[in-house]
Amino acid sequence: MNCWEILGIEPTGDRRKIQDAYEQQLKFASEDEVRSLEAAFREAVGDGPAPVARAADSVQHEQHGGITEEESDRPLDANDGQVVREVVIQIKALLNDSSRSKDAGIWKAILCEPPADQPQLRREIGRQLEAQVRPMAENGTFPVPVAQFLGQWFGWFAIEEAPDAADERNYPEPDMSEEQGEQPPQMVNFWPAVIGWIVGLVILATLFGGMGGG
Repeated sequence: MNCWEILGIEPTGDRRKIQDAYEQQLKFASEDEVRSLEAAFREAVGDGPAPVARAADSVQHEQHGGITEEESDRPLDANDGQVVREVVIQIKALLNDSSRSKDAGIWKAILCEPPADQPQLRREIGRQLEAQVRPMAENGTFPVPVAQFLGQWFGWFAIEEAPDAADERNYPEPDMSEEQGEQPPQMVNFWPAVIGWIVGLVILATLFGGMGGG
């Protein structure tokens, strides 16, 4: 693979585009891939140093969530608006599938797909989804990994503030035991005892009758 294939862009002399591509790839790169990315960046810009410090800041910002005003200043154009609409449609379709909506990997695949991951697009997507999705993330509708990702991605709440998973175990109502205690005792079936008592009398009468006759 050449440097452009590693960076995922067409050959260009625009250092800004190269740097943006480098930082985008760096978000999801392993340690080995980071070295390849740095080498590809240096080759693409003419052996210049890779912007390690800036990339690290970008990754740290992604990990802690939130979108700054500086990142979202650029107004959306028609292409951006189309991307936002498509992502919102995908998310609403995902919400209609109760099993797939519990998979954090599917949320990440939709929301982290370029160019939807750009700060200004992410901000608009979050704005359009907040009224419907944020309450679900906060009230335990989603599993913790999904809620944490959404809170981070859209800056709705920090990772440590993400809601705990809902406890689905069934607990008895507080006054259930009291109600059970107040129920009248069940009627005991006394007929076997009466029959046994009669049989006993008959046996005793037979014994005493035999003794008297003897």
